[in-house]
Amino acid sequence: MAGQDIPEEYLDGYARILTDASATGRRLTRDELESRRALGKRAAEAGFGLRALVGAHLTAARLHWPATGGESTLAAVEQAVDAFAEGYERAQLLAVRQEEAARREFIDDLLHGRSDLGLLAERAERFGLRLSHAHAVAVARGRAGYGEGDTVPREVEQALIARFGDRSVLVTTKDGRLVCIAPGDQDDVLSFFAKQAYAATDGGQVAIGRSQPGPGGVVQSYEEALNALDLAERLEFDTPVLRSADLLVYPVLTRDRQAMADLVVSALGPLRAARGGAEPLLGTLTAYFDSGCVAAEAARRLSLSVRALTYRLARIHKLTGANPADPVHRYTLQTAVIGARLLDWPQKDF
Repeated sequence: MAGQDIPEEYLDGYARILTDASATGRRLTRDELESRRALGKRAAEAGFGLRALVGAHLTAARLHWPATGGESTLAAVEQAVDAFAEGYERAQLLAVRQEEAARREFIDDLLHGRSDLGLLAERAERFGLRLSHAHAVAVARGRAGYGEGDTVPREVEQALIARFGDRSVLVTTKDGRLVCIAPGDQDDVLSFFAKQAYAATDGGQVAIGRSQPGPGGVVQSYEEALNALDLAERLEFDTPVLRSADLLVYPVLTRDRQAMADLVVSALGPLRAARGGAEPLLGTLTAYFDSGCVAAEAARRLSLSVRALTYRLARIHKLTGANPADPVHRYTLQTAVIGARLLDWPQKDF
């Protein structure tokens, strides 16, 4: 053994190189350097630590130090060890890149549901996930897009590890967004992720999908979170954290697109006849409903006087025949307003 359990094979030819270089005062040849790099690569692939390997080289140099050894021997040791370390580092870098590629491929397959679920479950165990259990997914978006090695994802992941340790949680990125996959019964992990992601993305928005069972549960929860973010963008929700469970009414409302379009045109179509078109009055209804039908709050949001807001509501009543302040009419108008925002009316006609 060459010291610290390093086999002699990783020092093959080293003593001869030192003796010859010391005697001639020459530098190591290209073939000799390449042989050191090859041994360094093999040692890395075998799992030996670089510190122990360098120590073995120094021990061997001391044992085989030529009687006339001097600066030329020291230079040979330096060249040999440097080449060996270069080969070792190259192998490690290649292994890291291969691991990253395998991780990226797994994440893409997992979040798109493109792979055989049985094989996917087997691959998942390598990354700490047990897909036979229920999982929930949180997705965060910021002003910029994020990649796997960027500072923001690393900061969020490190914060999670510091807080929870190893809880079978996977933090990654997809299409520029941060993604956290956690067991379905660990809502505290996703809530903490949402808090950290919101801060790290400088006020981004986070959506949390519902816990879903089985190997296909991750992609279902992921799609719910994405849909929640899309819905928030279309409806101009500025809530920092969205939960798909709280937004289930909106997919229901838009499931029959034609029926919703008919409702929008029927209930709000007459607003087109107003001076300035439908948009100012549609914005008035939006602010009124978003403020809980409190006129003073709606007026403040629109930078109007309460009197001006009341005039607009009266104008809407006259044009549509529906009174926004009347509970009987309010549900129809509010549903139509939601539909208009989802269907981008009146910018798009039906």
